[in-house]
Amino acid sequence: MPRPTNKQELLDLSQLNFEKLLTYIDALPEGQKQKEFPSGYLNRNIRDVLAHLHHWHQMTQDWYKVGMTGEKPDIPAKGYTWKTTPDLNREIQKQYKNITINEAQSFFESSHKSTRALIESHTNEELFEKKRYKWTGTTSMGSYFVSVTSSHYDWALKLIKKCLK
Repeated sequence: MPRPTNKQELLDLSQLNFEKLLTYIDALPEGQKQKEFPSGYLNRNIRDVLAHLHHWHQMTQDWYKVGMTGEKPDIPAKGYTWKTTPDLNREIQKQYKNITINEAQSFFESSHKSTRALIESHTNEELFEKKRYKWTGTTSMGSYFVSVTSSHYDWALKLIKKCLK
């Protein structure tokens, strides 16, 4: 399915990809769920991937909260730029290394739900009109939500399948 360009497409595709990801993970034998990924991948296992998704939900929600007050949020995070996102992702991985896969999945499910609620609270125009909000720059708020939901979930599922081959 192409990248969502309106609210309903975003809600539908984000939910579809969320369910596909969790259905795939839930169907795995316990040993596969705990399996380490091959070397060379930042995320070392499914727990890391789910924690990564959760943390990006949280960051996006923080951008939203700050941005909607008229302030400029630290995007992607304080002390980081889009060019240094790999460093940020390494810090995220370290932050969650001591939680269980079940905790990571619970965090992910909860932050998906709260991110979805933010999306639902806006009109199509509020989500997809470019330059509507100062904090989103030249893009739309919806593009941030697409990136952190449907597109990110698709990336996660592909990564997990590739690493568990």
